[in-house]
Amino acid sequence: MVSLARLQALPTAAVKVRVVGSIVVLLGLLLTAACAEPVRGGCPVNVPNGSTPPGESASEMFHGENGLWTVLWPDGVVAFKPDGPGEVRSDGSLAMKFSWWRAEGVEGELRISGRRLDGQGPSLAAEIPPGYGLSGFQASALVFPSEGCWEVMAEAGEARMSFITQVRLLGTNE
Repeated sequence: MVSLARLQALPTAAVKVRVVGSIVVLLGLLLTAACAEPVRGGCPVNVPNGSTPPGESASEMFHGENGLWTVLWPDGVVAFKPDGPGEVRSDGSLAMKFSWWRAEGVEGELRISGRRLDGQGPSLAAEIPPGYGLSGFQASALVFPSEGCWEVMAEAGEARMSFITQVRLLGTNE
């Protein structure tokens, strides 16, 4: 900590630099804390950032970066429950529909991959139906081989994005 007497002895410009520098550091710490992702069961999930794809109505559920967008679950947890969205397949894998948007000028086949962060197992599979073209909107289903903490990566052309989500299978009592 710098004493008042020491600050008074410094030229005015030096005082301004120290004060402004301190404010910048404080703001940086506050922004870092505000943007920190929630941790769900040890999984540093992403929550939607509210970035809206071109041509869509604003929604807090959108998540976008680097020319790609999708819709994320509000708390970062993809929950499979009886009578809820998604499908529990006969092999135990969990499939959920995900919509994607490519920015204007981003052209290319959408490619999606994923890996489990909290354990071993097969990679995520993506079902990307044809017929949507190489730009704009693209439907898909993400097939998680198991519950857990998953990183999902998507790319189209030069655009790339990723997010982390917790996948949970909930029973009738939850």
